Amino acid sequence: MKKIPYGMSNFRAMREEGYLYVDKTMYIEKIENLNSKYLFFIRPRRFGKSLFLSTLENYYDINNEKDFEKLFGDLYIGKNPTKLKNSYMVLELDFSGLDTGDRERLEKSFKQNLIDSISSFLNKYHSIFKEINEIKEHIKEKPDIKSIINQLIEEVEKVGKKIYLIIDEYDHFANDIIAMGDSEFYREIVRASGFVRDFYETLKIGTKSVIDRIFITGISPIMLDDLTSGFNIALNVTMDLNLNEMLGFTEEEVVKILEEVGIEEKEREKSLEELKELYDGYLFSAEAEKRIYNPDMVLYYLDSIVRYKKPPRNLIDDNVKTDYGRLNRLTMNEENKALLERIIKEEGIVAEIVTKFSFDRMYDEEYFISLLFYMGLLTIERQEKTRLFLKIPNYVIKTIMWEYIETNLKKEYKINLDLNELRKTIEEMAYEGRIKPYIEYISQNVLKVLSNRDIINFDEKYIKVILITYLVNSKAYRPISERETEGGYIDIYLERDIRIPDIKYEWLIELKYVKKSEKDKIDKIKEEGIKQLKRYRESKGLKERKDVKQALIIFIGKDEYQVIEV
Repeated sequence: MKKIPYGMSNFRAMREEGYLYVDKTMYIEKIENLNSKYLFFIRPRRFGKSLFLSTLENYYDINNEKDFEKLFGDLYIGKNPTKLKNSYMVLELDFSGLDTGDRERLEKSFKQNLIDSISSFLNKYHSIFKEINEIKEHIKEKPDIKSIINQLIEEVEKVGKKIYLIIDEYDHFANDIIAMGDSEFYREIVRASGFVRDFYETLKIGTKSVIDRIFITGISPIMLDDLTSGFNIALNVTMDLNLNEMLGFTEEEVVKILEEVGIEEKEREKSLEELKELYDGYLFSAEAEKRIYNPDMVLYYLDSIVRYKKPPRNLIDDNVKTDYGRLNRLTMNEENKALLERIIKEEGIVAEIVTKFSFDRMYDEEYFISLLFYMGLLTIERQEKTRLFLKIPNYVIKTIMWEYIETNLKKEYKINLDLNELRKTIEEMAYEGRIKPYIEYISQNVLKVLSNRDIINFDEKYIKVILITYLVNSKAYRPISERETEGGYIDIYLERDIRIPDIKYEWLIELKYVKKSEKDKIDKIKEEGIKQLKRYRESKGLKERKDVKQALIIFIGKDEYQVIEV
């Protein structure tokens, strides 16, 4: 039984210490055969980027030649090695955790990060370099980033070697500055004589001599356009069809993982179904056929299953949730806020993904939508005429979106619900089969509080989002919007959450909304809604069940409603 490498990104440690490793080494061959030696590839946070970089480092490092068979022997690339294996000095740079207090502090932090990384590089190859302490002193004395890199290039040239340069979190500090909303700060470091631009221009010059290959990764293409003239050599392979499955797990890989970590055969199907709903759904190329599971989340879930024989209490790791906290900062302007609310309400949007964009255009609609795609909050669903339909990928990302709605309602309308009272109403629905107390509570404490200007956008979808938003945190139900049955699409299906299996009742809910001026239509709407519920109830998998209740909820304006249990 393989150990689960949750949170690990050290390839060597995983291979030597008996951890599960999903073989992605065939992509080493694929990226080596691409037309460019300088690659730019982005994926959402916690999606396996650092582990893949560690795999590259171990494969290409000249120091690892003696360990090649031990590390790679049973993997694809071990059986099909390329000519370039173990042929480089590998320089790794990681730009996370820099001090973004102001320009001076960031530049100092960036420079120190570079010096420390080069020092580690020199230590790693101490048998090749002579007088490494002297070289380190020369580098420390250099006045700027340009001269530091030039000194390194000169030293590597002297020993007749080539560098494979790996840059992780290339955009981390830029994202922090963007989140602060300081556009002038950003422009100062990236454009004209900015030190970040100097850094990439010097790397570009270095490719004429000792920097033979570069692999850059991060979570957004935000700096790519701004750096173009200074670093126009990188090929953006983020949406390359052949690299769709390079990071993350395919369904076939998840099935194999379940077996390798010791999930019993009778439990595997149930676990796969659960993992699919929670963490699957990502597609990074419109032409690709296989959807991808978030690897970090799959391992997080399985770690709990293996250790405690039950799912984790929180379906999303707190570390990931913190990363998505950036969502609130990206919607500080009204246009983005309104756009995100529309995406949540419609559960997707038709758009075109922009492959690179400048900071100046970040708040344009198509650029903001693209940023949501790169962050993993939206993914490709299908081709829609000349554009793409982007959807929220899975249940866990939907919960992040719903929590965003709750946070904003609290902030904008000062809606602070008594969580104890709210949960009592949900428990009545779950254990006693009474839905009216929940509807009454939301009607009185949320819908009535909303200002009159919201009535313009008030409809079934808006109400649905609010009802679901306040259900999620209770952990009693997993709300499913527009669940497909033979009888049509259920507005809301409340499925008992796997973490609380003793929930007595599940619910089929049909929502209707009428303006107060259209009250005369209620009887007809009621008749139509009851027919819809009956059709859903007759569907396969629901017809014989005694634990599924049905409710038609008609909202009249924002402060009246009728509940009809069928």
